[in-house]
Amino acid sequence: MNYNKYFPSYKEIIKAKNLLNNIIHETPLQKNLLLSEKYQANIFLKREDLQIIRSYKIRGAYNKIISLSNTELKNGIVCASAGNHAQGVAYSCNILKILGKIYMPSTTPKQKVERVKMFGKQNIEIILSGDTFDAVSYEAMKDCENNKKVFIHPFDDIKIIEGQATVGLEILQQSISKNIDYIFIPIGGGGLASGVGSHFRIASPKTKIIGVEPKGAPSMSLSLKKGNIIELKTIDRFIDGASVKKVGKLNFNICKEILHDIQIVPEGKVCTTILDLYNLEAIVAEPAGALSIAALDFYSKNIKGKTIVCILSGGNNDITRTEEIRERSLLYEEKKHYFIVKFPQRAGALREFVNNILGPKDDIAYFEYSKKNSKEEGPAVIGIELSNKNDFSELLGRMKQYRVHFQYLNKNPDLFRILI
Repeated sequence: MNYNKYFPSYKEIIKAKNLLNNIIHETPLQKNLLLSEKYQANIFLKREDLQIIRSYKIRGAYNKIISLSNTELKNGIVCASAGNHAQGVAYSCNILKILGKIYMPSTTPKQKVERVKMFGKQNIEIILSGDTFDAVSYEAMKDCENNKKVFIHPFDDIKIIEGQATVGLEILQQSISKNIDYIFIPIGGGGLASGVGSHFRIASPKTKIIGVEPKGAPSMSLSLKKGNIIELKTIDRFIDGASVKKVGKLNFNICKEILHDIQIVPEGKVCTTILDLYNLEAIVAEPAGALSIAALDFYSKNIKGKTIVCILSGGNNDITRTEEIRERSLLYEEKKHYFIVKFPQRAGALREFVNNILGPKDDIAYFEYSKKNSKEEGPAVIGIELSNKNDFSELLGRMKQYRVHFQYLNKNPDLFRILI
């Protein structure tokens, strides 16, 4: 196989779609009125959050597994994943009644483990091993080598890419507009972007294909800038469905040919988008699912008057993450600010701070104080939530006016992580 020349063909994408017809939902392509009005454009969402496992990953997983020989299926298959890929593999194993072994980090939340069990039933075995995805992947690959099992890669595989390409096939079949100006696709390892992008390259060559990556894991954009695949030393795993240290070789070689641009989006902006989708649209989007929509703000001038498709790639959001999502959103929107404040150790000091410093719509959202005996001052960590980010300068002005001794934490990431 010449990795530098491979592109999924129209014939193979159609074949994958035919294999998937009775397995998956053909998810809707919906015009979103609020986003269309906000950006003065025709914005459509491809709702893969409504897929059978609430993610597009079933497409590639099933297409890969069904392509295996009877001997390979009999030996069993293996994957390493703590997320949507594991669910896609588990669901496929249950449909095909084959044995699958799924390696997941021991740190995986119980809710995710239970969902994989629910989709795979008695046809899967879950192995919790190691603390990181890299450690789990190593164990899974070792199992494959020792027991002649097939490893189902989450993105760097021909059949995976062809399965994900069926998302693009559906979009063009469903679109009422013959001209889609832009399509925004989330990128983790690159499976979805390389599949959908390859189909658009054939069937809608005038469409500009925009990949979207999280700021904390820009592995594809950095690799494209360097001209070769690089492995990131550290990543922010918050957007877990799109945070990988190293993209696939097939995916890299396809993406460098089909992408018009890659937009990097801060995690906090994604959190704001998740909350807006839920509060305004009753759409539950996982962080990776909201990536493509979060990118629209950065393209607002380019897309005005255009027809746009965003792939909402998944809706497996853990409700226990809601507070963290809200916190990251407030910090990104500059509506929440943390300080170390040195209070005089006397009665009434906190009351004076509240009366003199806080504005009428400001709120103390976090407070941690420990009285120090035989000290003139006692430090407190305070989080202040504003209704409008423009009120921040006035807040700082009052703190200086009343000679409050403080240290601002938001721009001190090391100290922030320790204290908050």
